[in-house]
Amino acid sequence: MLLTASAEPAGGIAGWAVDVMDALGSPGTGLTNLVDTVLPFVPSEIILPVAGFAAGQGRLSLPAVILWTTVGSVVGSWIMYATGALLGRDRTRALAARIPLVHLHEIDRAEAWFERRGRAAVLLARMVPVVRSLISVPAGIQRMPLWVFTALTAVGSLVWNTAFVLLGYWLGDNWRLVEEYGGWVSKAVAALAVLTVARWYLVRLRRRPSARHRA
Repeated sequence: MLLTASAEPAGGIAGWAVDVMDALGSPGTGLTNLVDTVLPFVPSEIILPVAGFAAGQGRLSLPAVILWTTVGSVVGSWIMYATGALLGRDRTRALAARIPLVHLHEIDRAEAWFERRGRAAVLLARMVPVVRSLISVPAGIQRMPLWVFTALTAVGSLVWNTAFVLLGYWLGDNWRLVEEYGGWVSKAVAALAVLTVARWYLVRLRRRPSARHRA
């Protein structure tokens, strides 16, 4: 196995990542990170430190791990971008319009915001748990130039991946500290997103006139 007995994952996502890296070497880190990019519930906060620790043991090349994880992030983002492009603007508007309390003018406003801030959003979102997987979809819907999307994704992913791989590399047997604290960050971001959406719905419900008032 790539990891020593004292630090080896017993199973779960970390164990799966180790098995893939055992089988494929450094390219396996790219494959696991591709899956993480497409499926937000597969956290890179676990996969990347495992890869870094394996590099620290000399089983994998550190530069190769950073390169392949970034390639995996870019390819996974292409898949999400293609999903948005296939979905298209009209279909997205039609689906969004069916959501209770969502109005088309709000969708238009969101589109206008993304047109103005989309490049910064794509770059910075690569360093935000969960959001980094989802930001590619509106980029595809808006048909952001693919070369621009790829460059921004590569830069943002390189920063994020390098940081977590190096943490695993430097921490050695204590790589699970990254998993623990990184998991808390992911949960905090997800909770903040849920609270934001819930607050938005509550505000809309309060502003919505009652049936008696409409009559």
